[in-house]
Amino acid sequence: MTGNWSIYIITLTAIMIVGSFLLLFGNRTRPADSEAKTGHVYDGIEEYDNPLPAWWLYLFVITLLFAIAYLVAYPGLGNFPGLLGWSQTGQWQAEVDVAKARYEPVFAKYRDMPVEQLAKEPEALRMGQRIFANNCSQCHGSDAGGARGFPNLRDSDWLWGGSADAIHTTITNGRQGGMPPWGQMLGEDGVNNAAHYALSLSGALPAGTESAAGEATFKTICSSCHGADGKGNTLLGAPNLTDGIWLYGSELETVKHGIRNGRMGQMPAFGATLDSDRIHLLTAYVLSLSAAR
Repeated sequence: MTGNWSIYIITLTAIMIVGSFLLLFGNRTRPADSEAKTGHVYDGIEEYDNPLPAWWLYLFVITLLFAIAYLVAYPGLGNFPGLLGWSQTGQWQAEVDVAKARYEPVFAKYRDMPVEQLAKEPEALRMGQRIFANNCSQCHGSDAGGARGFPNLRDSDWLWGGSADAIHTTITNGRQGGMPPWGQMLGEDGVNNAAHYALSLSGALPAGTESAAGEATFKTICSSCHGADGKGNTLLGAPNLTDGIWLYGSELETVKHGIRNGRMGQMPAFGATLDSDRIHLLTAYVLSLSAAR
């Protein structure tokens, strides 16, 4: 906060507090039995202009005194830090330090254990499950079963690879997937034929005239990412089209929409929000979900 803004806040706060005191005690200049009226009349009833009862006045005074004491002890007056030196970041750091001291022995127990071994440790998996629930379940679901557009982590289908190293890299650095739109290039008939061929690879649709026409399009355009056999490419995050697992659904119109308009997907990077110990445990938990099948 700049010096000018700090002075402005301090001045405004002081004026409000002093003004509140003047308003309260200025109302005490008349005796309680004064016949003065406000001039407000409603339904024949006139409103007297009497001061506040003493007990009510004192409550206001106590409130103002508390405000002054608070602003002296804690930050609130511009750049003045308060006599106690408290800050929300300082309190947060203190709580983090306490948590680290408490859980450091727990994390140290698993720090050097290989992920594959860690994926078989019940206690470590319970810790990983809690980390997953706090950070990953919003997209992948509390059971890691995924949803439309969000991968199911309980099957054996992995866009970027399902090894321990690949999962660790995905969690740490995130992923950016993209399916380019082909609608303008292929036209509606080309999109329809390509969709039929893609679905025929997994048996979702029987092979026919439309899929035969789409095969040439697939081999010319789509195979560069999905492979000539349609089994995908984990280096590019290109899905396997032969296994019947579809991230956005296997309905014909859904597949046509993806080919026509493209798809964009992003897995956020957690390397900046989770430390290495938590990522290690989370990797083991995610690996265990797929290995359990």
